[in-house]
Amino acid sequence: MIGIELTPDRPIAEIAEYATRAEEVGFDTVLASSHYNNRDPFLALSAIARATEEVSIGPAAANPYTTHPVKLASQTATLQEASDGRALLGIGAGDRSTLSNLGIEFDRPLRRVLESFRVARELWAGETVDHQGTFEARDASLSYAVDSLPVYVGAQGPQMLRMSGKHADGALVNASHPADLEWSAERIAEGLDDRPDEYGGPDEFDAAAFASVSIADDGERAREAARPPVAFIVGGAAEPVLDRHDIDPERASGIGEHLASGEFTEAFEAVTPEMIEAFAIAGTPEIVEGKLNAVLEHADSVVCGSPLGPDKEAAISLLGAVTDRCRRPNHR
Repeated sequence: MIGIELTPDRPIAEIAEYATRAEEVGFDTVLASSHYNNRDPFLALSAIARATEEVSIGPAAANPYTTHPVKLASQTATLQEASDGRALLGIGAGDRSTLSNLGIEFDRPLRRVLESFRVARELWAGETVDHQGTFEARDASLSYAVDSLPVYVGAQGPQMLRMSGKHADGALVNASHPADLEWSAERIAEGLDDRPDEYGGPDEFDAAAFASVSIADDGERAREAARPPVAFIVGGAAEPVLDRHDIDPERASGIGEHLASGEFTEAFEAVTPEMIEAFAIAGTPEIVEGKLNAVLEHADSVVCGSPLGPDKEAAISLLGAVTDRCRRPNHR
């Protein structure tokens, strides 16, 4: 997978145009980020399905707390039908600050994600489901047939990474630095060691680096544009991750508190150059290319996530050229 994530922070027609451009420059997967404060990702994906012909499409990552998992399974099945079989489900637990804003308890995230896509698979297979666990479903079924589709788990912590290797088709590993991806690959491998035969062998699992990328001919502008996503990453990062990059946990905690209080400007201003280096791939095309090549030493594929750059349209074209060179077997 050489994918791109588009955030529906602009009118859906514009997002569809970006997706068309992404397909033209060689991306094979287009994902839409899923945050309640942006436009609805499935409406955006529907427009993307109509505007494109070949790319795989899906949410990254749909949240089974804010949407009931049975409803989420139906939404994704509808997307599979609307795109002529090009859909995938990216699913993840989200972050505490967002759920806190909605009054939702961040309860047993690993179980919630696992149970959600297990139930989805049963529904896609035409089964009637009764489930009682982190959520309830009684006599639930879909009234239409749908082909099964791949499930990618948005993961960063050790347990979620292991679970993805054991049960999912792939992982969207929330990391941009080789050190984090090397550690993540080891955790995924632990899950793959226990993988049931029914899910296919380890070679069929796709570990995708879900990297925050910001690219521009002006490297400093690219780094500045990376501040918002880095703030959200740092604000929710576990202390061992912060320690790996010598990031002050108190400063990171302060960023998380700003975000939880809606003080976004303060949170973004508190991001340091060291945080950008650790949690984003940001700079000129040459710098981004080198960092993506380093990432691909520890991942099967890559999804270039938001913000992409200060000028999104220009960034898509620049990234298309960079990823084309990265995917050539003799280039790395």
